[in-house]
Amino acid sequence: MSDDPIELLKQLVSINSVNPDLVPGGAGEAAIGDFCSAWFAARGFEVHRVEEHPGRPSIVGIARGTGGGRSLMFNGHYDTVSIASYDGNALDPVIRDGRLYGRGSFDMKGGVAAMMVAAARAKAKGVRGDIIVTCVADEEYASFGTEEVAARFKADAAIVTEPSHLELTIAHRGFAWFDVTVHGRAAHGSRPELGIDAIAKAGKFLVALEDYDKRLRAKPTHALLKSGSVHASLISGGEEISSYPAECRISLERRTIPGETPQSVERELQAIIDGIAASDPDFRASIKAGLSRPPFEVAESEPVVVALNAAATQHLGRAPTLRGEPFWTDCAILQGAGIPCVMFGADGTGAHAATEWVSIESVEMLADILTAVAVEFCA
Repeated sequence: MSDDPIELLKQLVSINSVNPDLVPGGAGEAAIGDFCSAWFAARGFEVHRVEEHPGRPSIVGIARGTGGGRSLMFNGHYDTVSIASYDGNALDPVIRDGRLYGRGSFDMKGGVAAMMVAAARAKAKGVRGDIIVTCVADEEYASFGTEEVAARFKADAAIVTEPSHLELTIAHRGFAWFDVTVHGRAAHGSRPELGIDAIAKAGKFLVALEDYDKRLRAKPTHALLKSGSVHASLISGGEEISSYPAECRISLERRTIPGETPQSVERELQAIIDGIAASDPDFRASIKAGLSRPPFEVAESEPVVVALNAAATQHLGRAPTLRGEPFWTDCAILQGAGIPCVMFGADGTGAHAATEWVSIESVEMLADILTAVAVEFCA
């Protein structure tokens, strides 16, 4: 159980923690949770195991301060996507040309290793505020890990160590999933006068959906995130080749920016359906909302952003780039729980890909920067 971020990262990568909601039969987070619990306990952290979903624990290590300082949360997920598609042995951390290869090295065990080591270093230096390190389950699917943690633990600010190439992420998009069911009328294929082809009618909706996406992206309104987007993800319909299909279901995803909500998106989709129905009396469709996650944005003036920007500038020798991400992260959950949040992580590539690696130098730099932030912010 090393205090060196790269040695710790190698140990984390070697533990199978494939998310079983993504990959049936995946190992889950029990083994890596046990490892992190032991690591924190050996260094005098107060250890909590949050496990509403059996076998899917999130581990919280708390370095209690001496009192009177601000508290800071580090957050990172230790579940991964599949190892089956990895090119080579996904659980064998290989160092080559300044890079560490292995599943989860970039997304995001590099960030987890750096934040664990940074918290231990800051604890050893002595701070007044608490440092709360949350190693969470299930970010790759539904993020129940961070939801469970945020319901139980609070902090004055948080840093999520998702990979960001040592750039400050102060905004990211959200998403909303919907099922649109187009309704037809079942009939024998030889009786067109009796049937309404739901699949053919769904084509009108798909054309309108494409136009909707073009309109969104043609008018960017956010400085970092530009605009939202929409796409059809899944389509199903019909029962047999000799019958008119009674239904066609389209599952779609709408990526959102600050100011957009699932409710506003549903109104836009309903307007599309109403517009088609106005010109085609045989067109009928219904909407069902699915999973949604809000977009995220934090002010540059927020104290944790200011502190992180200052520490990164000192260690990098330049001011870090401020960026917005197209993908969703647990930042939105923490921000929604009243914890001001910023994202800052290591450099590399290959998230969810056949080859994945993280820059060794960036993980070491990340640990140094996070240590400096914790000491300053919690002082």
